[in-house]
Amino acid sequence: MEAKIVLKYKTPIEAKAIANAVSPDNLKAPQGLNVETTRRGSTVVNQIHCKTKLQTFAATIDDLLSAVSVAERALSAAKT
Repeated sequence: MEAKIVLKYKTPIEAKAIANAVSPDNLKAPQGLNVETTRRGSTVVNQIHCKTKLQTFAATIDDLLSAVSVAERALSAAKT
């Protein structure tokens, strides 16, 4: 199973902050699961490859989007 989640931000600086916030999760993936986060300009691309259970795949997407949401809220709070 594969998923590609593309997130667009107003500036490359915002995108870099979000990518940096969720990238450490890439290192914690169990065997059979690969999560890669890259940034291109003001776009963050998250690619998920899962060779295990559907539940693992769905939980990984949920965890990633939750981490992105927290990072976005933190970024928003830092701006004010």
